[in-house]
Amino acid sequence: MSSSNHPDLAPDSGDAVSRREFLVRLGVTSALIAGTGLAARGLWQPKHYVPGFQKEKGLQLQSYAPEVSKVLPSLAIAHGTEHEKTIRAAMAALGGMERFVQKGDVVMIKPNVAFDRPPALAATTHPEALRAVAKLCLEAGASKIIVADNPINSPTGCFFKSGLTAVAADMNLDLMYPEASSFSPLELNGEILKHWTFFHAPFKKATKVIGLAPCKDHNLCHASMTTKNWYGLLGGRRNQFHQHIHSIVSDFALMMKPTLVILDGMNVLMSNGPTGGRLSDVKPMNTIVAGTDMVAVDAYGYSHLLERDIAELTYLHKAHDRGLGNINWEDTLHKEVTA
Repeated sequence: MSSSNHPDLAPDSGDAVSRREFLVRLGVTSALIAGTGLAARGLWQPKHYVPGFQKEKGLQLQSYAPEVSKVLPSLAIAHGTEHEKTIRAAMAALGGMERFVQKGDVVMIKPNVAFDRPPALAATTHPEALRAVAKLCLEAGASKIIVADNPINSPTGCFFKSGLTAVAADMNLDLMYPEASSFSPLELNGEILKHWTFFHAPFKKATKVIGLAPCKDHNLCHASMTTKNWYGLLGGRRNQFHQHIHSIVSDFALMMKPTLVILDGMNVLMSNGPTGGRLSDVKPMNTIVAGTDMVAVDAYGYSHLLERDIAELTYLHKAHDRGLGNINWEDTLHKEVTA
């Protein structure tokens, strides 16, 4: 069709676009599209979770787990009404803190301080639990104790409101807040966790690692206990893991091989977790569970402290099936005592 036969392409039309001008405009548009693609690529964060795209190399955490004993229990359950007495009873049943911490050790304690909640709401690690564990570590000969977490709310506000700041100051503990320089890339061959930024600074000098977690309800994964507690070590936009929450929590049993985990069930947040907010959500259970197998510890916590059917806690079954722990806590070498 010639231009003379089509009014839109007529050379004498006021709205007409010459062939040369059309090509120029087309080139500008193509450049803009290409530029947008490059900008989008520049904004993409390779450390964010995109399945199949975790290609960067990173560090791998060493194991802090003690040697397996065929004589001493791997799990202890203690009942009492005071944090220190009950934690001491649980640790004595395991063979004493001296079994896990020796003279000169630098101990990293990982509490759950995700939210700015007071101790009475049972949404964070209780200050008296931290005090008791730190005291036992110092008595065993620890030269330094580091306390660290990466809270969802303001770190300074969370540690202060939970009461842990006061305990750290009183006992001269090294309270470590997350800063940009505190994180390093972590490489892990997990089901979901392949490569991610990790709060690594507290581990650079640590020779022993203790997880100290409250036992509480969780609206996404049913329960937050010692395994879920390691979630607080991740950096970045970790909320994108929520759609794969059971897989990512089971990966923590692969990521962390702690010296010891302690589950605080003195007062349990039975509902409206993980943040809580009402005293009526909290139930006194007067129990401390300690052990070297976080899956076994959490299995007891879920069935006996949160009083729920263990069959529904998918992440523990995943960890058990991968050989990362024993969900059948009754089959472990365990001991139950009263403080």
